[in-house]
Amino acid sequence: MALTPVEIRHLKIGKRLFGYSKDETDRLLLEIVESFEDVWRDRADLADKIEKLEGDLVRFRDTEALLRTTLVSAEKTAAEHKDVARREAEVILKEAHAASRQVTRGSLSELQRLQAEARRIRSLLQSALMVVEPALADEPAPAPVVEDTWEQPRASAAGAA
Repeated sequence: MALTPVEIRHLKIGKRLFGYSKDETDRLLLEIVESFEDVWRDRADLADKIEKLEGDLVRFRDTEALLRTTLVSAEKTAAEHKDVARREAEVILKEAHAASRQVTRGSLSELQRLQAEARRIRSLLQSALMVVEPALADEPAPAPVVEDTWEQPRASAAGAA
């Protein structure tokens, strides 16, 4: 039975002829000692528990610091990867634009070559018609006017590939 400090203060020990009753005093002292031992054990258990909790707290704080460091490192790495990916995308876009310009220039060059060839063929056909039409009409043919518009074929982007 644990005694509280208030209960101990209000204990009344029975008196006898020559003072307090020895048996009752010994019994009360034994109860007080047992109560004090219980409190002392509880105090020691709580001190051990506090020590364990403080150790856990230190470990948790260390873990928290490690997690914060890891998170900062992960965020930094993610930002670096995003930056590298953005730069790579810019390089790819520049290369695609350059290739597009090159294809466009090649196409325009081929278009100009084909248009010149078409003009040359049209001129040859007109000259041939001028020779053939009078022959069909039994008229003397005028002298054909042939323009020298023939160009050497150039290597085109499509032909080179």
